[in-house]
Amino acid sequence: MDKIFDLIKEEERYQNSTIRLIPSENFVSDEVKKALASDLTNKYAEGYPGKRYYQGNKIVDEIENLAIDRGKKLFGVEHLNVQPYSGSPANSAVLMALLDHGDKICGMKLSAGGHLTHGHPKITFSGKYFESVQYDANESGKVDYEALKKLVLEEKPKLIFAGTTAYPWIIDWKKFGEIAESVGAWLVADISHIAGLIVGGVHPSPVPYVHIITSTTHKSLRGPRGAIIGVTKKGLEKDEEVTKKIDRAVFPGLQGGPHMNNIAAMAVAFAEADTPEFKKYAQQIIANAKALAEILKSKGLKIFGTENHLMVVDCGTGRGKEVAIKLEENGIIVNANTIPHDEAGPFKPSGIRVGTPAMTTKGWKEKEFEEVGKRIAKIILE
Repeated sequence: MDKIFDLIKEEERYQNSTIRLIPSENFVSDEVKKALASDLTNKYAEGYPGKRYYQGNKIVDEIENLAIDRGKKLFGVEHLNVQPYSGSPANSAVLMALLDHGDKICGMKLSAGGHLTHGHPKITFSGKYFESVQYDANESGKVDYEALKKLVLEEKPKLIFAGTTAYPWIIDWKKFGEIAESVGAWLVADISHIAGLIVGGVHPSPVPYVHIITSTTHKSLRGPRGAIIGVTKKGLEKDEEVTKKIDRAVFPGLQGGPHMNNIAAMAVAFAEADTPEFKKYAQQIIANAKALAEILKSKGLKIFGTENHLMVVDCGTGRGKEVAIKLEENGIIVNANTIPHDEAGPFKPSGIRVGTPAMTTKGWKEKEFEEVGKRIAKIILE
C-alpha cells in the first residue's frame, strides 16, 4: 500500500483518539465523505449551471442547482453562489465585486477576534488593495457599538465586515445594520464560525439586516471544506445587479472550474442541517460551551465568553502556545490565540481558543465537557 494511505489511517486514528476542541474543526458524516470521494472529482465544469464552457455537464448542473436551492432555503437568501473554494476567496470575491481598488473597508481587528480577510493591514489581499480602518473590542472582549458608530461616521467606509474568528458573543446584526445604513455602506456578514448555530436556531440570523453573507461550509455547519456567498433581499434592493457582480467575481474573476465533489457534499450537508436532529445538535453545542466555561471560571481562570460555540481562555501573558502544546501532549487539541488587548502579541499570544462543535458531534454532553474542563484548568494552572 502507498505510504500516503498509511498516513491517512494514522491521522484517522489520531483524530478519533484525541479530544478535538479547535472551534473551526468538526467531523463530517459518512454521506458527506462519500460525496467528496465520488467520481465528481473527475469533472471539469467551468462556468455556471446552463452556462458551462465544456460539454458533458448536464448532471452536474442538476447537482449544483440542488446545492443552491437547499442552501437558499437553509439560510433564507435570494441568491447563493456555492463555488468559492474557501472562506478567504469568498471574501475576496465580495470585495472585488462591490468595490474599486483603494476603496475604504472596515472590519474587526485580528487581535479582537476578527479575520485576516476583513482588512488586516499590509499582509492580506483585503489590507493591501483596499484602505482599511478597523474596529476593536472593549475590555470584556465585546464589540463597542458606539465606538464603531463613531469610527464609521468619521471614516465613511464603503463596506463593513460584521464577522469574527475568535469572538464568543452574540453579534447584534441590527446595530451593525443601522451603522452601515448611516453611511450607505455595504454590510457583509461573515458567518463562517456560526453558520451551524444560525441554521440551528441558537444564534440570530443576519439575513434581515445585511446585504451579503459569506461563510465556510465546515466548522459548526459540519460540511465539506468549501464556502458560499449569499445575497439577501436588502442586497438586491441596494443594487439589482449585485448577483451578477458576485458571480463574475468568483468566476472568472478569481477561480476556474468549481470542485463539483465539494459542491455535492455541500448539498448533502445542507440537507443534514435542515433537520430537527441538527437543531438539537446546535442546542447541545451551546449547552456544552456554557458547561465548559463555568468549570474553567470556577477554577479561577479568566474566560472571554461564551454565548456561542467557543471561548478564549486567558492563560497568562505570553503563555498561550506553551499551554496549547502541553494540552496536546495530554491528548487535548486547542489552538493558541490572542486575548483582547493582548500585551504579548500574535506571535506569543496569551490565550487559547476552545470550542465544542467537534466533540458534540461525537456525542459529548455537559458532563464530559465539565471533566475535560477540569483537566484543562489543571494544566493551565500548573
